[in-house]
Amino acid sequence: MGFPTGFLWGTATAAYQIEGAAQEDGRAPSIWDTFSHTPGKVLNGDTGDVATDHYHRWQEDIATMAALGIGAYRFSISWSRVLPDGTPNQKGLDFYSRLVDDLLAHGIAPVATLYHWDLPQHLEDAGGWPERDTARRFADYAERIGRVLGDRVHTWTTLNEPWCSAFLGYASGVHAPGRTDPADALAASHHLNLAHGLAVRALRGVTSPSARHSVTLNLHHLRGDAEAVRQADAVSNRVFLDPMLGRGYPADLLEDTASITDWSFVRDGDEAIVAAPLDVLGVNYYSPTLVRVWDGTSPREHADGHRRGAATPFVGCDRVEFAEQPGPYTAMGWPIDANGMDELLLRLHREYPDTPLMVTENGAAFDDVVEDGRVRDERRITYLRDHIAAVEKACDAGADVRGYFAWSLLDNFEWAYGYSKRFGLVHVDYETGKRTWKDSAHWYRDTIAAHRGSP
Repeated sequence: MGFPTGFLWGTATAAYQIEGAAQEDGRAPSIWDTFSHTPGKVLNGDTGDVATDHYHRWQEDIATMAALGIGAYRFSISWSRVLPDGTPNQKGLDFYSRLVDDLLAHGIAPVATLYHWDLPQHLEDAGGWPERDTARRFADYAERIGRVLGDRVHTWTTLNEPWCSAFLGYASGVHAPGRTDPADALAASHHLNLAHGLAVRALRGVTSPSARHSVTLNLHHLRGDAEAVRQADAVSNRVFLDPMLGRGYPADLLEDTASITDWSFVRDGDEAIVAAPLDVLGVNYYSPTLVRVWDGTSPREHADGHRRGAATPFVGCDRVEFAEQPGPYTAMGWPIDANGMDELLLRLHREYPDTPLMVTENGAAFDDVVEDGRVRDERRITYLRDHIAAVEKACDAGADVRGYFAWSLLDNFEWAYGYSKRFGLVHVDYETGKRTWKDSAHWYRDTIAAHRGSP
């Protein structure tokens, strides 16, 4: 069987990670500007002030995409650039309008993410995602952007990895805004869900009838003790999957977190809004997670794949520990296991059978070196080849998977790790901005061409 007709091959990026131009053309600060400029929050004191300078080099980057032969490009829109103070910034809107037009001119479908973690700082100052009003502000932002770009965008993604926004941002504090209150993290998770539902409603009212509407979740593929898997799954996966796909909040999640919050922030009618119909569910997968029930006495393992913070991001999982897994590992310290990809996709196909899927991020960081003008990243090629094969295996087993996006087009600002981790198919010299195709970029180009040429 293989990949279905119309399968999208793409690459992905995010605004704060690549754009730079942090103080140009009317852009206002986001929480990541504030966080990265706070000493000790980001490795080496790195910031996204310049990043890969995509804001000035976008035409060069689109030419690279065209040369790769991708059919779709997943990017995010900087809320702080287009609505810096709640009112439209024409220069910011024009930037994305030009970007979308040039993508279309090169035959590349624009896949626009409205929120990839960069909340305008003034909204965080007003309470951020733990406050209900932030969801309303997001819906207004979605409608405004939809009116400008809605006739041209192929797929709208409301949120990227809301788990990270809620639980890394408000529970463990390793991501912006750096807060450590588990009750706030749970409130944030609901208001992100609500923002998603409100945004889908708003977008459907102003965008092309052919546009697709989506959300992207970083679903933890959990293995290990059944009770530990259940607890971690509730607060990392089903907290978003179930309400977004019409099942409401899981009863076991409410029970596990009852000592933290009474969930009174969920109001009558909210769950119907959250369950706005989706055309496709975005799935980000990098590696599996191994959990077990902690005995309460031995040293507790925290190998959950996330940078250690003052508290755990897995709220309500006090008896769960995250065990070390055998290698090999990526430069992020994440175990490499492509089997987790098809297992996750098939789980979603089995448990949520009416929801088409799209792999919206998959890739690996390695310690790349430029030698004689070339980056020989064979390990990345192996990683991508094995994971793409796993996606195809899931398709053969019946999963409705519509596309695959490699993370990432370019090396970029890797959040709390700064510029120390490189995920790109294209190497970026951060001193000069020079782009150099890695061997993996050539391989991905050839892979796309081969699949397009197959019957």
